[in-house]
Amino acid sequence: MDFAFLGPAGWLTGDDALPYQRDWLNRYGQLPVGVARPANTAEVAKVVAHAHALGLAVVPQGGNTGLCGGAVAEGRAVILSLSRMTGMGAIDLDGGTVEVEAGLVLADLHARLEGSGLVFPLHLGAEGSARIGGLIGTNAGGSQAFRHGTMADLVLGLEVVLADGTVWNGLRAVQKDNAGYALRRLFAGSEGTLGIITRATLRLSPAPNQEATALLAIPDAEALVAFGRHLRAHAGEFLAAMEFFSDQGLDWTLCHLGLDWPLQSRAPWYLLVELSSTSSRIALEEIFSEALEAGMQQGWVLDGALAASNAQRAAFWRLREEQPEGQRREGPQIKHDLSVPVGRIPDFLAQAAALCTAHRSGIRINPFGHLGDGNIHYNISPPPGADFDSGIAALSFALCSLAQEMGGSFAAEHGLGRSKIGLADGLRSPVERGLMAKIKRGFDPEGLLNPGVALALAPKD
Repeated sequence: MDFAFLGPAGWLTGDDALPYQRDWLNRYGQLPVGVARPANTAEVAKVVAHAHALGLAVVPQGGNTGLCGGAVAEGRAVILSLSRMTGMGAIDLDGGTVEVEAGLVLADLHARLEGSGLVFPLHLGAEGSARIGGLIGTNAGGSQAFRHGTMADLVLGLEVVLADGTVWNGLRAVQKDNAGYALRRLFAGSEGTLGIITRATLRLSPAPNQEATALLAIPDAEALVAFGRHLRAHAGEFLAAMEFFSDQGLDWTLCHLGLDWPLQSRAPWYLLVELSSTSSRIALEEIFSEALEAGMQQGWVLDGALAASNAQRAAFWRLREEQPEGQRREGPQIKHDLSVPVGRIPDFLAQAAALCTAHRSGIRINPFGHLGDGNIHYNISPPPGADFDSGIAALSFALCSLAQEMGGSFAAEHGLGRSKIGLADGLRSPVERGLMAKIKRGFDPEGLLNPGVALALAPKD
């Protein structure tokens, strides 16, 4: 089992492999045979081919900040970390693209693009650790997905190492490419079960010349949706983000992280809205003022503040982005990454709350997420001082079922990983799951690429 060709920095075992062992929530993972840290695509291909010959599973790992246990080892496996592959090519200013290696951290990509006139329009709370390959593998969304799409929409081309170590080079920097199946979209969201993404051609957007951000207090979920509809109609092409969170989540964030609250009043819900424009001649604050005036007249908005500086804008965003951390510090929690059609958000929140209350009195609910695309992070905590009971799995299944019954999904942007395979098998049709299994077997006949993730298929004997 010789991976010495990677050098001492490229092959870790024993205690050196421990930092790669467990997932972010510390729910999954065991010590791998070793951690391969290749420096380029050729080394990735050699690692995969060598593991294939030895019958070892290969688990790709980016920033390991996923929430579904999809990037850690189970059984005899090599973790393949892309952390040394952080290169970035020249920016194509004419076509608005850039080629990057899969290990590049999202925040570093943002920093490297500064001053170019172009940006990569994906933003999420874990951007300081999440890597491009992992973001593609989970088809990440983030706060601007309703405007720019998910990672699958932002990837024009890919380079992928396949299960036997061969390399598919699909690094094409064009938007229109209909020469057969759109393979790049197949790998987006596949969580490393079909191949190892090594490089990607990303689609960039013009950098905004101005941004305006407001934090608003909202009386109820119906008003959230109604005001969101108004914003789409009257500020549509300038809308960059519409993020919501609840007063319960705000309580935990203020308590555990010591943040300041900028509004004069509290409300059941809050909406963080951001407008942006590439033109300095567009009066974004005037658009905001008109929208807020209409919102207050209709009773959709109770209170609000417009960020007066970049520091205040960052403080507004932190109130939203620290929602998961505030709840984590409160104690035990169960996370749900759900989506429903935007217009069904109030119905979902009401019915989901009823399910939680019926399950156990005093259960605490912290819904937050992306109003623009209906993605709700529906996280629950037990009553103060208590822990979850044995029926919590049934409640989770009921919540996920409710989202699907409303035309949504139980896996909006975090993927399936290991934790949601049972949900997928129970809630999606046998036809759909069977098609996925056929695709998996076609790309990975031996079942050695990230086994046990997305599909419960045992490695081939």
